[in-house]
Amino acid sequence: MWLHNARMAYPDELLVEGEQVVLHTHPHWKMLIGPVVVFLVVVGAAAFLAALVSAQSWAAIAWIALAALAVLVVARFTVLPFLRFRTTHFVVTTRRVLVREGVVSRSGMDIPMSRINTVQFRHTILERMLGCGTLVVESASDDPLEFADIPDVERVHTLLYQEVADPHD
Repeated sequence: MWLHNARMAYPDELLVEGEQVVLHTHPHWKMLIGPVVVFLVVVGAAAFLAALVSAQSWAAIAWIALAALAVLVVARFTVLPFLRFRTTHFVVTTRRVLVREGVVSRSGMDIPMSRINTVQFRHTILERMLGCGTLVVESASDDPLEFADIPDVERVHTLLYQEVADPHD
C-alpha cells in the first residue's frame, strides 16, 4: 500500500529532536485500480439506465434516483478509498518506523529502530511487474508486522535494513 514521493515532507513537529525522515511514502497506486473500475462501471451503468428510461413519463424521477444512487456508490467505493490512500503514510526516520492511517479517525503505530530484529519483503510476479510488495518487520517481542502495497519494496527493505544495522545515535 505505498507510493513514494521524494518531495513529500513529513511534518517536523511529529519528529523528535535530531530525528530525520529517510523515506515517506503512500500506498502503491495499484490499490486505486478497483475504485477506478467501480467509478467507470457506475457511470456507464447509470448512463445506460438513464438512456433506457428517457422515453418514460417518469424519467425525471428515475434520473434523480439513478444520480443519487450513483453518487452514493461512487462516494463509498471510489472517494473513500482515494481518501484512505492519500491519508495513509509509511515513514522511515533515523529512529523509527511510523505508520499513520485514517480519514476521519486516525490511527498510528511507531516501531523504534532499536526494537527491529528482522526486515523481510515478498512480492508476487504481478507485484514485481508493478514495482510493489509486502514489507515484513519483526520486532523484539511482537508478532511480525506486514505492510502491504509498499512501492519499490526492495529499495525500502534495503533502506530500512541499513537504518537498523547502522544506527545514527
